[in-house]
Amino acid sequence: MAQPPRNETKSSGQRRRWIDILGLFGLGIVIVGAIALVKQVGIEQIRTNVHELGIWAPFALLLLRSVSIVIPAIPSTAYSVLAGALFGFWHGIMVIAIADFAACSGNFYIAKRYGRGIVQRLVGQRFMGKVDSLASNYLENNPFLVAGFLMTGLFDFVCYAVGLTQMQWGKFIPALILGILISTPPIVALGAGIFSQGKLLLGFALLGMFALAVLAAWLNRKHNKNGGKPS
Repeated sequence: MAQPPRNETKSSGQRRRWIDILGLFGLGIVIVGAIALVKQVGIEQIRTNVHELGIWAPFALLLLRSVSIVIPAIPSTAYSVLAGALFGFWHGIMVIAIADFAACSGNFYIAKRYGRGIVQRLVGQRFMGKVDSLASNYLENNPFLVAGFLMTGLFDFVCYAVGLTQMQWGKFIPALILGILISTPPIVALGAGIFSQGKLLLGFALLGMFALAVLAAWLNRKHNKNGGKPS
């Protein structure tokens, strides 16, 4: 099969980087806006209102987070920050971990059971190229690499992509659990640390997010180096 021109591959990589940068910038705006809103209303007042909702508050957040994973065009990271702010560190982790496990398993099942057509309908034509690229990018026989990608902002696409390969549940589920256990605490801690004035939690969150950013950059370079082809 003919290889794409070098300049075209480089241009595609640059576009992806700019999209990632704009995505992070947009996420930053959302987080800053949320912080400003919470500061104005008062986190204790918000938590009191949430507490009055009982089980429906975490259930609603769990549902919103799950939908944002099944339909990746909807930003999902903000829900992890919100979970930490509203429910605290450990309860927030529990809500996000349950949502991520259920939704990511659902993505994998949908791709495995119904194939590329339904995945394209859910992610949209614009993002289908990212799914195809990940699916052909040496993930099938490397659960540890799958776990690494699941720790990045591409995790929802990765679940669809791996579902389109021959990887079976027995390899996917441990990779998913490992990805959730490592990537969830720093982001939830960010919300819990900011709004609870927890300097230790905030420091942990920043260090954890820095480590995840380094991992994402390394995986992105590896991905681009292989050109989306199996190694």
